[in-house]
Amino acid sequence: MTFPSKQLTLDRDWRFAVASDPLPDALGRCTTESDLARLGLTLHEAIVPGNIELDMLRAGLVEGDPFFGMNIDGLRSVERSHVWYACRFNGAPKQNDARPVLVLEGVDCYAEVFLNGQPVGSAANMLIPHEFDLGGRLQEKNELMVHIRPSLIEAQNHSCGPGNVAQPSGYDSLRVRKAPHMYGWDIMPRALSAGLWRPVRVEWRPAQRIDQYFLTTRSATANWADEALWYRLENVDPLSARFEIEVEGTCGPSTFCKRDLVLGSSGRVGFGVDNPRLWWSRGRGEANLYAVTMRLLRDGEEIDRREFRHGIRTIELRSTEFMDEAGNGEFVFLVNGERVFILGTNWVPLDAYHSRDAERLDAAIALLDEAGCNMVRCWGGNVYESDRFFEMCDERGVLVWQDFAMACSLYPQDDEFARQIEIEARAIVRRLRNYASLALWCGDNECDEATVWTGSEKTINPNGNRLTREVLPRVLRDEDPSRAYLPSSPYIGPSAVGKGLGNLSEQHLWGPRRYYKTAFYKDSRGRFASEIGYHGSPSVESIKKFISPDKLWPIPNDEWLLHATSPIPGVNVSDYRVELMRSQIGDLFGCKPESLEEFARLSQCVQAEAKKFFIELFRSKKWAKTGIIWWNLVDGWPQFSDAVVDYYYDKKLAFDWIVRAQRPLHLVVREQEPGSKVHDVVACNDTRDDVALTYSLRSVSSGKIVFAGDAIAAADSVTLLSELARDAATQDMYAIEWESGLGSGRSHYLAGDPPFEPAMYLRWLDAALPGGR
Repeated sequence: MTFPSKQLTLDRDWRFAVASDPLPDALGRCTTESDLARLGLTLHEAIVPGNIELDMLRAGLVEGDPFFGMNIDGLRSVERSHVWYACRFNGAPKQNDARPVLVLEGVDCYAEVFLNGQPVGSAANMLIPHEFDLGGRLQEKNELMVHIRPSLIEAQNHSCGPGNVAQPSGYDSLRVRKAPHMYGWDIMPRALSAGLWRPVRVEWRPAQRIDQYFLTTRSATANWADEALWYRLENVDPLSARFEIEVEGTCGPSTFCKRDLVLGSSGRVGFGVDNPRLWWSRGRGEANLYAVTMRLLRDGEEIDRREFRHGIRTIELRSTEFMDEAGNGEFVFLVNGERVFILGTNWVPLDAYHSRDAERLDAAIALLDEAGCNMVRCWGGNVYESDRFFEMCDERGVLVWQDFAMACSLYPQDDEFARQIEIEARAIVRRLRNYASLALWCGDNECDEATVWTGSEKTINPNGNRLTREVLPRVLRDEDPSRAYLPSSPYIGPSAVGKGLGNLSEQHLWGPRRYYKTAFYKDSRGRFASEIGYHGSPSVESIKKFISPDKLWPIPNDEWLLHATSPIPGVNVSDYRVELMRSQIGDLFGCKPESLEEFARLSQCVQAEAKKFFIELFRSKKWAKTGIIWWNLVDGWPQFSDAVVDYYYDKKLAFDWIVRAQRPLHLVVREQEPGSKVHDVVACNDTRDDVALTYSLRSVSSGKIVFAGDAIAAADSVTLLSELARDAATQDMYAIEWESGLGSGRSHYLAGDPPFEPAMYLRWLDAALPGGR
């Protein structure tokens, strides 16, 4: 989205100073660089957007890559640091009646802002932009200074009670509006950090202007779309002049244009579009986007405008709270009235230091493209992603499930905290609601479920959570009333309380995390899995980039535990993962790896088999199952995790297998109940059309073709092709190959019960997928 206001981006000539808490009174009153220098603080060059640890590293105040070895734990002292960021800039000449506004897109977190030694405002939320009116304060030459106080110390000013529960290292996070993962998670290190992590700029805004807008589709078919543009204006008096709103859009040959008289500071323009070019999710059609220009006219002359893109589409979530005893229940997304089977991934922090998110985004989106995902779930332990992220999802037809930034906790319920969440939610909803890809708002990640695994379910009903049952629905009723909302993921609604997590229609399937074909996975009752994962080691080459040579092997050791990720050394927060990964190898291969190379290789094989099996399990039960969002795409720091691409963008084996398993046409061996004598061989077709194909299934151990044939894979469904004799005592691998108008495909099926001898398995794999392992 573009804005016509004159802007000055403040992205150079920044300096920083740092001092530990507690501060002398005089230092706490500093408002300029000269104040800091007079009291003996040294100012160093800084980069904005940035993080304090990275600035300190460049200045030589700390040593070593924070992501290597135990280094990040050595930065815990920074948690007590006050940080000052300062820059000087020339003020622009007065722009007629334009009003200068300072915009901090991301300041982490508790900050006081000064211009030319005078206070202009404060901030207390990392997750939203902050704006400060600079009217009358700008000079020919200016000095901006931002004093950021340590979140660790600020948290001590707030109390929580025994009814508030968090991750072991995250209790201080409950009232602090930072990304929850920064306090330490099982996928991210503890890195509280501080800084100006998103861009800083000064905008000169016209006095009479478009303040807010929201273009939405009320209904749409191939023949007609009913559109509505809501707007809010600043300083517009309809009695002083003739004001009008004009909106026009173009997408190829399709156009629309409507002009309406402005009757007040807010209004709505309704219009229709003949034969609209609809926006579709990936795999269902083109992600058509209209180039839209919205103009504010005064007596026929343009005085302000907004330019943005708009997708004409409807998105609906049909869901029930739980599955009944007969297996009835629902959780399915519809785009333009059509059911869409979801193949998605969870989107976690791109980097522990969020100023680097922007530089990592393009590569991550390229992986999303390659994997063929049609949905991405933005996990609630993260920051809210940038506009560029949503623009790229719009362009690609990737649906976005957006959690609000609360995760795995029982948060405070008092008026003051509810007010903070409401302010944050309004800011985020207003920023993101115009994106076509945004399919769902979700209140939080696993906060309903937290009442179960914290043992609070008998005393705390999740439906009493005013944040997700009152505050967020009220915000969405005001700001984005037509978009689907889910109070939590997974959601335990009033009628689902006490029925068990296994009976919810939408589930997070973690469970024992051992052998991937256990009944926990195979017999799950839910329609939809929004989290399911399996661990896999990075490559040896990647491991050597973050583990010290003397700590590579044997395992476990302190560096492996820290990068596994158990974020507080010496405290068993998540120390289980290294041994769990060895157990997962043992479950499939019946052995204990004796070297780093063997561990990495076999761990990647186990992860790849598991992720492939999960996706095929859901696809082969299409419409009995309606989607899977696997955990997760790429790591936000170097670690041993469920991600299928490591922090250095080195793909694990599972990534390539997911690419194959998520193609529009895929052939699967669908396992039947243990007593069955056969397994089904089925074609999973996610396209709107029937697909003619030829196929074959070959025993890798014998080299013989078991069967081959021609078939029609029915549109948008699963088609039975043949049956494969089941013999749990006989181990084999089957190579599956097919040709169709969509191209060629191949996969494999690992038959029989484990353990499998590793050398034999690897030989089979080479024969089944030559060059593709």
